[in-house]
Amino acid sequence: MANEEPARIGAMIASQGWAALSGRQVRALTGIVRGPEWDAFGRSWSALGDDRYMADGGRYRRRRHAVLALTDGEVRTLPPRPHYQSRDYNSLNGGIERWFAQVQPEVLGSETFRTLLALCRDVFALADVPCEIEVHQFRIEAGETPGYPTPEGMHRDGVDRVGVFLIERYNVEAGSTRIAIDGEKDMTEFTLTNPLDAVFIDDRRVRHGVTPISSLLPGREAHRDVLVLTFRFV
Repeated sequence: MANEEPARIGAMIASQGWAALSGRQVRALTGIVRGPEWDAFGRSWSALGDDRYMADGGRYRRRRHAVLALTDGEVRTLPPRPHYQSRDYNSLNGGIERWFAQVQPEVLGSETFRTLLALCRDVFALADVPCEIEVHQFRIEAGETPGYPTPEGMHRDGVDRVGVFLIERYNVEAGSTRIAIDGEKDMTEFTLTNPLDAVFIDDRRVRHGVTPISSLLPGREAHRDVLVLTFRFV
């Protein structure tokens, strides 16, 4: 794709508050291809820790977390710290410090991760914008009961920008992304289906959520893996 494509996507976000890309479009923009690098990146979702803070008692979510700083165009990893959201943004699990297993250094240092982070920086036009970046690896599992990608429902994350990349859907159905733009009555709904399908969000203007997932073939492993990058301007 042409070099001006990230600017076009950014203009769409400025206009309507969000933009979605297919995995094919993301690969064309980034040059990411299927191969050993991508396979290793995807396998890291099988080594996530349990989310022990689910106020609904659910055991369907695994995750890792890291915090980065973007300053003067350079990204550095900050020391481990808890993830915190006020109850204004997360009525289910907010209001407490949540310590999660850290994203593995080899994941943060991988070419795939650096490339996806760079895409977000280009789309959100962050070259000269100091940011705090939170990195979230999520695996939502479904079995005899559904798995809930956003158990808090339609929400904001309490940041400025959000980038979501699907890594894998395995033996699941549903899990549709819902977008509600401030001031508009209708809600948009679509499903991230293929690896690297993505959505970019202005979190200050848009509420977003994902419907529950269920097993397509009962009795077999079923999961939905995503990478979520949030950007808070500082």
